[in-house]
This record gives sequence, C-alpha cells and structure tokens, in this order.
Amino acid sequence: MAITGIRRLTYLVDDMDECVRFFCDFGLPLVERVGDTALYELPDGSEVRLLPRGHADLPIGTQQTGIGVHECTWAVDSEQALARLCKGLGTDHRITRDEAGVVRFVTPFGQAIALEVWQPRMVQGAPSPSNTVGRIGRLNQPRKWINKGVPKRIHHVVWTFPDVDEALDYYRDRLGFRLTDIQRGFGVYIRADGAWEHHNVFIANAKAPMPGFDGSLKFHHANFEVEDIDEMLVAKNHLDRRGWQFNDWGFGRHRLTSAAFLYVPCPAGGEAEYGADCDCVDDGWRPRVWEGNFGTLIYMHNLPKWLMEEPSWDVRYAREDETHFIPVDFNFAQAAE
Repeated sequence: MAITGIRRLTYLVDDMDECVRFFCDFGLPLVERVGDTALYELPDGSEVRLLPRGHADLPIGTQQTGIGVHECTWAVDSEQALARLCKGLGTDHRITRDEAGVVRFVTPFGQAIALEVWQPRMVQGAPSPSNTVGRIGRLNQPRKWINKGVPKRIHHVVWTFPDVDEALDYYRDRLGFRLTDIQRGFGVYIRADGAWEHHNVFIANAKAPMPGFDGSLKFHHANFEVEDIDEMLVAKNHLDRRGWQFNDWGFGRHRLTSAAFLYVPCPAGGEAEYGADCDCVDDGWRPRVWEGNFGTLIYMHNLPKWLMEEPSWDVRYAREDETHFIPVDFNFAQAAE
C-alpha cells in the first residue's frame, strides 16, 4: 500500500473573490485568505487551495487547459512508500521536493501531480436510521435536523484526457492505481492501491461527445462526500438561497457506482459535486464493462431528452484481456459520470 487518497486539490482560477464565495457557500471551511490565495480545510484535514491562474507554485511543462484543478496532491501512507515511488519516478522525471516534504512532478502527458506523506483525521458519518416497510429503524425518534451541509472529505476527481490508455497505464504502472470499471466510449474508473473508494479518478475520454469535452487535458469535476442524501439536499437548499445554479441533471444516483450525486457549476472551473453512498471495493473486486447510458443512472431528477429511451441493460464482467479503455463509435450524444 502507498497512495491512500486525495490530500489536496489546487485550483487555478480567474475570479478569486467569486471562487472564495462559492466554496464558502458550498460548505468548505475557509481557514486562510492571504492576498490572492485561499485555503480550505475539510473535516478530515484534506485541503482545497485556490491560486490565481499563472501562479508560480505549480511546475512548468504542464499541458492542461482552462481553469480548475491543475494539481492533485495524493496522500502517501509512509516515508518508505514515498521513497519507493520517487525512486521509480526519478528514472525519467524531474522531481522537486519542498520544505514541507511535498514531492512534485509532471507526467509525460503534461499533468501536474504531487505526493505527500499524510494521514487523514478519522471522520465517521452518523446518518439517521431509516424506517421502511416491515422494518423499524427509528422508534420514538425523529430524523436528525441538519442545519447546513458540510462535505467531510474529497472523494474523487475527474479530468478529460486525449489518450485514456496513456493516462491509465501511467497511473496503474507508475503510481500503483487499480482498474475498477470500464465505461465504453467514456473512460475508465481507477482507485489508489490503499483506497476503498470505487474510484479516486475517472479518466474521461476527452473526445467523447459531451458538453465541454474538447479533446484536451482538462479538469471536469471534483466530488466532495457528504453524510447522506439529507445532507446533500440541505446543502442544495443553502446554495439555492445564496443564488447559485445547478447543472441540468439535478439530483440523481449513478448505477455504475451506486452513488447519489448533485453537480454544481463552479466558478473555479468545471463542477463541484456533492456525493454520498458510493460503492466501496477492495482487490477482490472484478472490473466490469458498462454501456455508457446504462452506467450513468439508476434515476435522475431532470431526465434529459437523450435518456428518455430506456437504456440497454448492458453490463458484464471484464475478460482477463480487457484491461484498457474500450472505444465506441458514437452516433448520438450520451453521458458519463
């Protein structure tokens, strides 16, 4: 085990004041606003850092376009594990290490990545028990009242990649990530070797016929985990009152990950997603191959026109030789997570 999850997301932004306002309303605790930078810390200790576009703190040589998360710092469980990763990367990467011990480098396809020895604080959800037909989970007890949604940790992050297999091979071979699932035509879901999450990264196909996908390496969204659907929708109502808009899908649940979702267009780039109740897996998991639309949803509040027709119930276990992205000739618009 080496990489355990996300330590920090570093955004490059254009309008710092608007981005600070957004993430405060989104529920992230602001711990520092100094000059043209801002820092948020989630309950588990993970961080969101905002920098102005062009800031000198990021490595040179990146090829990512647009605003958004331009560097993900991955948590490593020990100095020994970090040393092993650096030894392997040092054969063909220019690696730097700052005074705080953060290791930085740029991949051959132009993505900035950082590694840091870090352990998250323990945060445990305590959702209200549910009552259902024939089963009482709460007796003489109302559901708890949530005043404001506060994301507990960073669950996953998504970029579009011009070459999905190049990125997959890199994350798997150089950083030890595991393949969880394949969504035909749209990308692959991967998780860190020390993580339980269904995925920590979705490697999205930049050439898929999706809004905003332009063939380049580009940030798409970050997922922030809340306790349950109640907290998610309380957070939504707070954003409603603060004047923020939501994407066209509204609230829903993905089939591929089982996760509840709510996407919010973010002035810092892409979208910020509230997520809850996602599948957890370990190395006993068998990757699956999904038809794109079928994996996208179990249900969705605002069903788009291209999903009005029931999708084909098309999912199967991947064969032993199916370890990479599976392209599709698109004849019409579909949607990935």
